[in-house]
Amino acid sequence: MDYQIIQMNENTWRIEDGDVRFFLLAGTEKALLIDSGMQVHSAKDIAESLTDLPVSLLNTHADMDHIGSNEQFACFYMHPAEEANYKRSGKPGTILPVRDGDEMDLGGRKLRIIHLPGHTAGSIAVLDIQNRVLISGDPVQEHGRIFMFGVHRNIHDYIQSLEKLSAMDGFDELWPSHADLPIQPEIIGKLLDGAKKVVQGEIPGTIGEFHGMKFYVYDLGFTVLLGDE
Repeated sequence: MDYQIIQMNENTWRIEDGDVRFFLLAGTEKALLIDSGMQVHSAKDIAESLTDLPVSLLNTHADMDHIGSNEQFACFYMHPAEEANYKRSGKPGTILPVRDGDEMDLGGRKLRIIHLPGHTAGSIAVLDIQNRVLISGDPVQEHGRIFMFGVHRNIHDYIQSLEKLSAMDGFDELWPSHADLPIQPEIIGKLLDGAKKVVQGEIPGTIGEFHGMKFYVYDLGFTVLLGDE
């Protein structure tokens, strides 16, 4: 399976897996995979080829393009609100719950969990505190597609999550799971403004289809929201 490993700095890697990416972060004591890919089913093997530290897994959410190698882990970190979405995948494993504000220490490298419901109920971002980088999952993208249609998504929760992010100042750039990387915090305000305009009917939608599901494409100019009517 084709994938590309790109070293971001001495203890951080991103793995480009088609249209999605996942990350490996290392401290002095342990390492953390953030998501496990889509087409690859060997994320743990990839991680262990890059570090000798013990590797754990955290999922930003449970959409299929983020859990491709989850079966390699007996347990993994995930927000408990994402359990129903994960069960729909049919994948095995035990969820180790992480919640908003929880911190993880990899050894000289602290990470903070930020709950961002909307794209899915249990979507989270990971703040790399010392490096001032937010690994943002799917909710914040530039020149990408943000899925906001279907039963487990909620654009009103999404707007509240963007408002929460826009009030934060602990990061200088964002590393999303799709499209451009890095992106700047100013994108959050633009997304918030666009999502509000979609709800208010100020941005017209065109009909699209994905695996038999109809949705509306809302072009914000710098990215698109795929939402319900």
